[in-house]
Amino acid sequence: MKIGKVPENVLKRSVFKQIHTKRPEVLLGAGVGEDCAAVKLAPDEVLVLSTDPITGTAQDIGTLAIQITVNDLASSGAEPVGVLLTVLLPESVEEPELKKMMAQVEEACAKANVQVMGGHTEVTAVVSQPVISVCGVGKVKEGHLVSTAGARPGMDILVTKWIGIEGTSILAKEKEDQLLTRFSAPFIEKAKSMDVYISVLSEAAVAVRSGVSAMHDVTEGGIFGALWEMAEASGVGLEIDLKKIPIRQETVEICEFFGINPYQLISSGCMLMAAKDGNHLARELEKAGIPATVIGKATEGNDRVLQNEDERRFLEPPKTDELYKV
Repeated sequence: MKIGKVPENVLKRSVFKQIHTKRPEVLLGAGVGEDCAAVKLAPDEVLVLSTDPITGTAQDIGTLAIQITVNDLASSGAEPVGVLLTVLLPESVEEPELKKMMAQVEEACAKANVQVMGGHTEVTAVVSQPVISVCGVGKVKEGHLVSTAGARPGMDILVTKWIGIEGTSILAKEKEDQLLTRFSAPFIEKAKSMDVYISVLSEAAVAVRSGVSAMHDVTEGGIFGALWEMAEASGVGLEIDLKKIPIRQETVEICEFFGINPYQLISSGCMLMAAKDGNHLARELEKAGIPATVIGKATEGNDRVLQNEDERRFLEPPKTDELYKV
């Protein structure tokens, strides 16, 4: 396609016609020439906003764009309502590819009951692969907002499911040919399918009902980055047992193959939580079919300690995600 705004006929045919999910709160939604969206909230509701670009992969980019933003909203205890999309395309992309991306977007929106409220679609020489930047809009009742900064000394620290979910799936899809030189096709298919666990809407809903004090979606920088960010936001220290951090064998082996650290690998689908009674929260999550593990405690002071049997070392500020090394 040619550089510049996507033509109106393409916009109508391959973007707007893919959007079907509607929300009653949205008063003004996506349309030609519309630069804004409008959302009506009840008097006791708070508007929650989040923004994220998808830059690490071109495969399933429409699905990931929605899931990651919906996860961010869920980690605040909010119900996702809608999204605004900025879609930047290189000249090499043809209309059928745009249509496929938007079909992925709509499928993910339908699953999460989220409306595409508007956005911007453009072909530009600035990018070499498609980039989707998403602004998410959610709502939460006053007094029920959960933040990353809610951890307090003495609270238990938990993670749901496993670390490395998103990174493992991306690597299995993007680097399949390389991985086939060592691993069987069924092993790689299993790793690819880990993307079914990327949504954290279910665990966020259970956690909000079960006494969670802080939540943080484990994205770029992996679990080490997320732990640091929660501790920094909350002004607490940490005592974390490295052996208790849950990780799937597919993640271990793929990370070993590429020589990267799974604890610093993008991990959307894994939620980091803090709670006064972590065992109670873990049991409630397990009842809902969501694996959860208490991995340590928040402490007084600023020491963020990782305990690995007899070895103690300090957590460092987040580094570049391991995905980019591959």
